[in-house]
Amino acid sequence: MADSGSRRTAVPAEWLTLGQAAKYLGVAQSTMRKWSDLGRVSAFYTPGGHRRYRRSDLDQFLDSSGPASSGVGPSAARPVVLIVDDDERLREYVRVNLEAEGYAVREAGNAADGLAVLGEQSPDLILLDVMMPQVDGWEMLRQIHERTGIGAIPVVMFSAKIDERSADEAESRGAQGFIGKPFDPRSLIESTRQLLPV
Repeated sequence: MADSGSRRTAVPAEWLTLGQAAKYLGVAQSTMRKWSDLGRVSAFYTPGGHRRYRRSDLDQFLDSSGPASSGVGPSAARPVVLIVDDDERLREYVRVNLEAEGYAVREAGNAADGLAVLGEQSPDLILLDVMMPQVDGWEMLRQIHERTGIGAIPVVMFSAKIDERSADEAESRGAQGFIGKPFDPRSLIESTRQLLPV
C-alpha cells in the first residue's frame, strides 16, 4: 500500500480540476471555463457539476496552439494585449474573451501599473481607459509615446463617459482608435481583432 501511495505522488494524476488545468495551461480559471464552453478544450463534468480535464487533452491543446507553447502555456507564441482600466470586471470580461480568441493578455488597474508592465514586456497592442484615478489615460498615452515613440505600439482609447468628439482628440494624440458612448466592451474585442489579427 505504501508503494502505491508513493507512486501516486510521483506520477501526475490523469484528471485535473479546473484550477489545476488553468495553472497547467498558464491561463485564468475564467479562461478555462470559456474555452470549455466554446469546445476548444474538452471538459468532463462530475455528478456534482464540477469540471475535470484530462491531461492528455490539455497536452493536445498545447500542441495545436503552436510549437512555442510547449509545457508552459500558450502565451509565448501569442500576440500580447495590455488592458489598462480601473474597472476589474471590465478587464476580466475583455481578458477572458481575448484569451479565448487566442491572445495573451496582461492587465493593469491604473497608469502606474500599466507603465510597469510596459517596462517588463512590450505588448503588441494597448487598450487604454481614458477615465482613471490619479493619472488619466491621456497622460499615460503621452508617457507611452515618450518611452516607445508615437505609433510604435498601437493604442486604442476607450471610455463610457466621454463623447465621440474625443475620437478626434485620440487621433490627434497618436492613438489608433477610440471607442466612446454608447460603450460596448465587445467593441474593444473587435478593434483588437482588426488591429492585431491572431
